[in-house]
Amino acid sequence: MKAVHELFTVLPPGEAFATFGRGCSPIDREETVSLDAAVGRVLAVDVIAGETLPSFARSTMDGYAVRAADTNGASEQSPAYLRLVDDVPTGVVPNVAVGRREAVRTHTGAMLPTGADAVVMVEDTNLHPSPGAAGAEVEVLAAAAPGENVLAIGEDVLAGAIAVPAGRRLRAADAGGLAALGVTAVIVRARPRIAILSTGDEVVPSTATPRPAQVRDVNATTVAAVVTAAGGVPVPGGIVPDRADELERALRDALDAADGVVLSAGSSVSVRDLTAQVVGRLGAPGVLVHGIAIKPGKPTVLAICDGKPVVGLPGNPVSALVVAWRIVRPLVRLLGGERGADDPSTRSGRPWVDERELDAVLDVPVPSRPGREDFVPCALARDRDGVLHATPLFGSSNLIFTLVRADALIAVPLDRSGLGAGEIVRVIVP
Repeated sequence: MKAVHELFTVLPPGEAFATFGRGCSPIDREETVSLDAAVGRVLAVDVIAGETLPSFARSTMDGYAVRAADTNGASEQSPAYLRLVDDVPTGVVPNVAVGRREAVRTHTGAMLPTGADAVVMVEDTNLHPSPGAAGAEVEVLAAAAPGENVLAIGEDVLAGAIAVPAGRRLRAADAGGLAALGVTAVIVRARPRIAILSTGDEVVPSTATPRPAQVRDVNATTVAAVVTAAGGVPVPGGIVPDRADELERALRDALDAADGVVLSAGSSVSVRDLTAQVVGRLGAPGVLVHGIAIKPGKPTVLAICDGKPVVGLPGNPVSALVVAWRIVRPLVRLLGGERGADDPSTRSGRPWVDERELDAVLDVPVPSRPGREDFVPCALARDRDGVLHATPLFGSSNLIFTLVRADALIAVPLDRSGLGAGEIVRVIVP
């Protein structure tokens, strides 16, 4: 006799993540790291500029420091003529001031002399050496506006201003800016620890040789890679058999050891799928979402158990990886305190993510069903005119090499019944 099960009710991905995200809070652990080790980490506190940059006005071009008023109306037909009074290299404080109808030779990055308020590029001048003792003459062929080719004091950052805000995942440019301020260490959020479990009597470690009817554990590896890329620390939890008592014991241990848990398989409605019922016993409020309107990845479980998030992924490798990209990655970044990661309603209702999105011409129609987001693997190529094209790679969610062969995912919106050949579509490069 076939067992009867209550079918889960799916939610749109944006709504599902919003429901889930409201129950999650960034972890409160912090640590101090050197600036050299800070790229990719999330700032825990604002970094305040301790000085003003630039601290002196300086030239952005090789040329001549001048008073802009002395070049008014200058052109090739009607040049202005200025007396050259000095040559100031970089790293040297000028010892002369620029007076009326005078110029000082300057170089990119050099300090601007007192009295000058602009720099004329060397390309817009001619230098005429003087045969006498009066000095050379600079012929100016283009007028300069006040401030032209000059970096003003404080134009980059002012002392006391927020140089880099808390919640920012530090990039190379941020590190460079902090180095310019003399910052050598920063306070960052600790990386969220995410326990990763796999379930199933048929699943064996990736290091093992499967016997008939067994498969290697793919999901532990792919999910760990997603967690790492998002700034978290994967905590291996091993493989749990399809028994409720062992699954509950493993989940409780994992929750004690980590800031969140991701387990794969056991999230659908078949007889042996135990995730939802076991997770429901782990702590309040329990399961918040069971089923997301996404393909692949519909039978996903999202829960909060006594303040810690639990994500139950489908067992199929493609489904698990797509949901890991779609849900687990923004979850890790939310737990890591990254600014913006706690607003799942941004970007047209899609969960906060960091994939690179491109527009491409679809070469082959893609069927879909309204009411769910579809993510279809595709190959990308440019034609002779440089236009990007996407060719779908259709395959089962059991087949990880469907994604291995793919360059990106075609995103089919929730309200579309498919995409036609020749359409401009959104593709995501994870």
